Amino acid sequence: MAEHLFALTDDSFPDFRADDVLVKPASEAWEKAEYFALRRRVFSEEQQLLHQDKDEHDFQAIPIVALACQCGMPNAVVGAVRIYQPQPGLWYGGRLCVAADYRRHSMIGTALINEAVSRARDIGCERFLATVQQSNEDYFQRLHWRTLEHIELHGQPHAVMQVELQHYPFMPREISLLPLRARRHG
Repeated sequence: MAEHLFALTDDSFPDFRADDVLVKPASEAWEKAEYFALRRRVFSEEQQLLHQDKDEHDFQAIPIVALACQCGMPNAVVGAVRIYQPQPGLWYGGRLCVAADYRRHSMIGTALINEAVSRARDIGCERFLATVQQSNEDYFQRLHWRTLEHIELHGQPHAVMQVELQHYPFMPREISLLPLRARRHG
């Protein structure tokens, strides 16, 4: 009997990860709270890139989240990005991150970028830039971004990149990623 009890409490089982993910602007208070918590975990605790993740751009930014859903109901923020407009027509994206357990989910980062750029385009974006960690530069280039320059930021190499707006949106927006993922991976 003890063997069976041990098997039921063994923590070798992986944590549950929802397959169903929805990407949209954060609108609920819990979504916004988890949006900032995820950014803090990734940029301050995990990467130790930023001592304080929040900055002056957060006061005007539109937070966009990837929500893990169970039984069709969103219950956790597993991805985040922000967009903001410092001057008319010019938009920036930043603080793109995905929770560690969901980084191999496929499509979350892509869907966040698609929503961010497409939403900015919908509200008058003429030019969209982002400062990207250099290790992610190739990924962004595959999503129709071009490198403008390389810089050092917070002691790490980064690339200032500009999106080719005519390619956005390149995938559906504000829908579950589950059918898209199934179609993509057969």
